[in-house]
Amino acid sequence: MSIYALKGRFQDLLRPAVRGLYRMGVTANAVTVAAAVVSLLVAAAVWYCAPAQPLLYLALPLWMLLRMALNAVDGMLAREFGQQSRLGAYLNELCDVIADAALYLSLLSVPGVRAEALWLLAWAAALSEYAGVLGLMVGASRRYDGPMGKSDRAFVIGVLGLLLAFGWGGAMTVSGVAAAMAVLCGVTMVNRVRQGLKEAAATPQR
Repeated sequence: MSIYALKGRFQDLLRPAVRGLYRMGVTANAVTVAAAVVSLLVAAAVWYCAPAQPLLYLALPLWMLLRMALNAVDGMLAREFGQQSRLGAYLNELCDVIADAALYLSLLSVPGVRAEALWLLAWAAALSEYAGVLGLMVGASRRYDGPMGKSDRAFVIGVLGLLLAFGWGGAMTVSGVAAAMAVLCGVTMVNRVRQGLKEAAATPQR
């Protein structure tokens, strides 16, 4: 199970806004790059400023929600308005991995946090996304299996930001949750490989 399963309903809510963006001339690639740039800026602000002003940790849940919307928007613009491209495929995957890592590592700003837990999370998340993309190389689809996909990670990091903003959590909470997320990313990677192989085996070769 994964929050990704709710993507269809989320897209239905966003569809009117996506049509408006298309009429304005906004492209899928522009949305992808803009979301990555803002993610880096949010991560830098949280890392540098939040220890002195904890309420800035609220930027994480707020941005994670908006970013999930933008991730859906760029995909809808590409698929539903003929904007799919090879460059867009590269940008979509690379920008997401870079932005995710920056946002997770922004929590290195929490005093006393175990840095290795956050770095492990960043690497495990990247590998799980790589495993998803590799499905395309074996004749399967791009795999989004859980239990700790991109949307799930965004939700958990958003919750951590909320806890930190109001002093309901600290270094031990962040370290423990990051380590658990890393383990679940490992499970996700295995699931994506297994399901990709299963799908490829069931797909008739031409």
